[in-house]
Amino acid sequence: MAGHSKFKNIMHRKGRQDAARSKMFSKLSKEITVAAKMGDPDPDANPRLRLAVQNAKAQSMPKDNIQRAINKSQSGDGDNYEEIRYEGYGPAGVAVVVEALTDNRNRSASNIRSYFTKCGGSLGETGSVSFMFDRVGEIVYKVEAGEAEGVLEAAIEAGADDVQSDENGHTIYTAFEDLNEVAKALEDALGEADSTKIIWKPQNLTPVDADKAQTLFKLIDMLEDDDDVQNVYTNFDVDEETMAKLAS
Repeated sequence: MAGHSKFKNIMHRKGRQDAARSKMFSKLSKEITVAAKMGDPDPDANPRLRLAVQNAKAQSMPKDNIQRAINKSQSGDGDNYEEIRYEGYGPAGVAVVVEALTDNRNRSASNIRSYFTKCGGSLGETGSVSFMFDRVGEIVYKVEAGEAEGVLEAAIEAGADDVQSDENGHTIYTAFEDLNEVAKALEDALGEADSTKIIWKPQNLTPVDADKAQTLFKLIDMLEDDDDVQNVYTNFDVDEETMAKLAS
């Protein structure tokens, strides 16, 4: 089992999804505010804001919350967030890329460094692990969107590069610059996606045993619980048996 999405599925099965809902809304709101502040407050004229709003809607974020986040970007009294990427190595030498939006660079760096240290990892310089990832577009659909073959055909027609379907849903990958165009074509064919975003996709995976996997997932959990952290990407590979044990 590879990648961060599988870890998310485990945590959801443990019932953390509802408990983390308000934190998720907070992160979605922050991305909406930053996207609107950096560009046009009209989602139709701002691709990044349009994606942020779509993702918020897919997570059932109330319309009032979305509009409030957009309005905050224009009020002039909102926080000034800085986009920062942190990179490092976790347990078993797993590469970790962390994307943050913060109004206090020193606080974020100190906290994130401490998480790596507590879990036996190390924070590196920018570029120290991101070369092992590709910057691509990712469009995720629930299983209900259709059979794997039908989704594959729609993705090919839309100009996507790759599709991965399993019992958890369909993940479609596109070139970085093609994301908006492919997402629009897929929306016409399959309906609204569960999420549409730019990600760091690992080129190769690092195998992790049961002992290291538990510590790695603790690191990912700590990072995601931090208010400044927006996204966490890794290149871990854990076998089915270990995943089953950790999920029990």
